[in-house]
Amino acid sequence: MYRIQSKKVLGPELKLMVVEAPEIAAKAQPGQFIILRENEYGERIPLTIADFDRQEGTITIIFQEVGRSTRDLGLLEAGDSILDFVGPLGKKSEIEDFGKVVCVGGGVGVAPVYPITRALYEAGNHVVSIIGARNRELLILEEEMRKVSHQLVVMTDDGSYGEKGFVTDALCKILSQDNYARVIAIGPLVMMKAVSEVTKEFGVQTIVSLNPIMVDGTGMCGACRVEVGGETRFACVDGPEFDGHQVDWNLAQQRARMFLAQEKIADEAHGGGCRCQK
Repeated sequence: MYRIQSKKVLGPELKLMVVEAPEIAAKAQPGQFIILRENEYGERIPLTIADFDRQEGTITIIFQEVGRSTRDLGLLEAGDSILDFVGPLGKKSEIEDFGKVVCVGGGVGVAPVYPITRALYEAGNHVVSIIGARNRELLILEEEMRKVSHQLVVMTDDGSYGEKGFVTDALCKILSQDNYARVIAIGPLVMMKAVSEVTKEFGVQTIVSLNPIMVDGTGMCGACRVEVGGETRFACVDGPEFDGHQVDWNLAQQRARMFLAQEKIADEAHGGGCRCQK
């Protein structure tokens, strides 16, 4: 069992949990993820590591309640325990001094982009960061990102905070003003696709983090397959990071919608927040 050390509500249906997992914290690297299962009846949920503290032996996760499993998870409080918490999984981010880089986080994607941004900043890169959300209430980790960026641009779709528009609007402006070695983008598929289209025009290498449907996280089940550069890859062991210019985005979006009907049924059977047991 993995004890929840603390819990924080970041916004509507947005939760942060610090989980005691010393063995995982000892080996975790930026870009990697964990798979958790709340209880013996729960679904396996992959979540990118938002932060880790080796000294305290903790892993920080941030998630949005979008279905039954994440809503059940969100009902847990500090002091409660999670049954399974497996990791670190996936390949770590490539961290070195590339020169000038842009880190882009959209929505909950700001959580996994944060440790990567911090590592790039500490490696000596000149880091420009862009974070965005639909509105101010859904914006997360602004101050944390500001501390590890030489410049931070905040975007909201409705203009309720920062600049009005999408992260791609800010990215176009930044790339047109200077030369950058690399762009790292994490967020919804549609956002990462749009970012990749923009950076392709500027000829800037772009790294994205994919989170397809996943089951075991070891490459055995094949559920997380994606097409990159015309080849089938498994996000759990070959990724989760890939060259954004090589990803088949249409296929990725199609596979992400495969179980929408089943997810809706499960969510409707949630009982208005009750953690049902079989």
